[in-house]
Amino acid sequence: MIGNWFRTGLLMAAIMALFGAVGAVLGGGQGMLLALAFGLVTNLWAYWFSDTMVLRLYRAQEVDQASAPLLYNTVRDLARSAGLPMPRVYLIDEEQPNAFATGRSPQHAAVAATTGILRLLSPRELAGVLAHELSHVKHRDILTSTITASIAGAIATLAQFGMFFGGRDDDNRNPVLALLVLIIAPIAAMLIQLAISRGREYGADHGGAELSGDPQALADALAKIDRYAKGLPLPPAEAHPATAQMMIVNPLHGGGIAGLFSTHPPVEERIRRLRAMAR
Repeated sequence: MIGNWFRTGLLMAAIMALFGAVGAVLGGGQGMLLALAFGLVTNLWAYWFSDTMVLRLYRAQEVDQASAPLLYNTVRDLARSAGLPMPRVYLIDEEQPNAFATGRSPQHAAVAATTGILRLLSPRELAGVLAHELSHVKHRDILTSTITASIAGAIATLAQFGMFFGGRDDDNRNPVLALLVLIIAPIAAMLIQLAISRGREYGADHGGAELSGDPQALADALAKIDRYAKGLPLPPAEAHPATAQMMIVNPLHGGGIAGLFSTHPPVEERIRRLRAMAR
């Protein structure tokens, strides 16, 4: 767990260093600050309202103990064990088994699961999945993703400034270096952002396994979800692919080079790590 946090810290430092380098080459101090401000405003708005937006996109319905007793009671018991406030609980009427957590803080959190995951998993496996999602809430992973998205967005904005407006007016600027930065920097920022996302998934697996006390159940759940998700589409995720990174297993499909740009680590590696914990 400490290793995951350390790697995330290194990647956060890397994306900040990349931002500073891009700003120095393309925009200078003023352009760098303008791009950062644009990125922060955009992503803070998304951070503040993302829970409402995503739940509406997935047509999620809030449930209680009477309407979804297993789901609600499992979330309640795990939240209590984790020392978290009780999040709102939602059900999504979709066949693909999947789940996600959202909300800007533990006090404003929501956990959502599809009807497909309730039908597929045993109570033990469901508890492992929900513990994974509550681990995201406890470790404020949504805040981490917002910060990295802000910096990555600012880097892309700086690159666009350089492309359309010629960057900073500096006769000493190396045009070849500037061109390379224009092309490479946004891709590098995106890859670092995706690496941070994958690292947080490993961290949530570890935290969820500790919270539920059953790493094997979470490993079994991931294997089932991945197998069924490959054959069942999730239309809201296909229509809004930016939301796919929230799910416990990637709801979108793509192999080969697409794996490099995946927000989720390989399920096989996640299962291997969880089974090592169980041993």
